[in-house]
Amino acid sequence: MVEDIVKQVEDFVEERDWKQYHNPKDLAISISLEASELLELFQWKSSEESVKKYPQEMKEELADILIYCIQFASIMGYDIKDIITSKLKSNAAKYPAKLVKGKKEKYTEYTQEVLIDEK
Repeated sequence: MVEDIVKQVEDFVEERDWKQYHNPKDLAISISLEASELLELFQWKSSEESVKKYPQEMKEELADILIYCIQFASIMGYDIKDIITSKLKSNAAKYPAKLVKGKKEKYTEYTQEVLIDEK
């Protein structure tokens, strides 16, 4: 599935000869800009209000973000499955489910003693 989406994005870019404009800096900027457009849908509204009012716009902005992320991964030679799996393993070590379940604090707020006691 991931490979199919990556291929569709790469084919889309290739058909338009846009790869010449896609470098890490500009793609990173584009990811940030599109994320800001998603965030703008929430400006001055409650989360519930925005979700109700802009569901289609949210889908479109999220798609833009994901497409740019796929392009960034592609030009950097990153395997999307590998980098996500690796990051999930890293996060599992930082946030052991037994210790953090139902909590929102960042891993740096958990002391080493608490981590040792929980093992």
